[in-house]
Amino acid sequence: MRRKVGLIGHPLGHTLSPAFQQAAFDHLGIAAVYRAYDLPPEDVPAFVAGLRAPDWLGVNVTVPHKERVRALLDGEGPEATAVGAVNTIVNDGGRLVGHNTDVVGFRDALVEVGFAVRGARCVVLGAGGAARAVVYALRAGGAAEIVVANRHVERAQRLLADLAPNLPSVALPLDAAALATALAHCDLLVNSTSVGLRPGESPLPDDSLPDRALVYDLVYNPPQTRFLAAAAARGARTLGGLSMLVGQGAASFTLWTGRPAPREVMRLAAEAALARLAQR
Repeated sequence: MRRKVGLIGHPLGHTLSPAFQQAAFDHLGIAAVYRAYDLPPEDVPAFVAGLRAPDWLGVNVTVPHKERVRALLDGEGPEATAVGAVNTIVNDGGRLVGHNTDVVGFRDALVEVGFAVRGARCVVLGAGGAARAVVYALRAGGAAEIVVANRHVERAQRLLADLAPNLPSVALPLDAAALATALAHCDLLVNSTSVGLRPGESPLPDDSLPDRALVYDLVYNPPQTRFLAAAAARGARTLGGLSMLVGQGAASFTLWTGRPAPREVMRLAAEAALARLAQR
């Protein structure tokens, strides 16, 4: 039986997941087809109910469905519960279990570049679902301090109260002047907002970026955002979002199949797909 697996979201636009997930299934000789399904919110309950059929392995979930699908599932892993969002659904013999692999994807990308979270002073821009996964991973990794900056400070305060109640942390407005001291002393700066998807955009002025921290942009398309280019010009180390994308996808693949994901195959397929998008 050829199994089904995929990605649900709305709107999806150009996604790399089908390219690198299908490459992984094909590389290991697993008979499965990975497709993208653009589903408006009203269509999600019926679609998720259909995932209990034996020909489904499960799906990845992206915006705006990561929070809403939780009520449709039979259980969830600890990361999904803590973060409050599901990005992977596994069909376990007709029982649907939700997981959040964004946490491990973020963590593994830092490990790949040799960044030690323990004892680090961290600044996170944004307070949405991606930021929640980031803060959870930083707290679990032993960060010394976490600053969350968001346009609406109340949302950043709620995030820290939920995920880092016993850690030195502060919520600030997403403003360079308010963040000046935190940026000057941080070891890690993470952009978890969508600002940077369009050329020339950046969540902060170029001259406010730190010159000694690791600057990490979760945006993966374009691979070199203005945020990263400006940080590199100031001498900072930089990391783009493709590593996290592939890392979370690899963790999902293992949850569906029980087999180690061929990460290098997935990374190369993702890079090739991203290059094709750039040529359009």
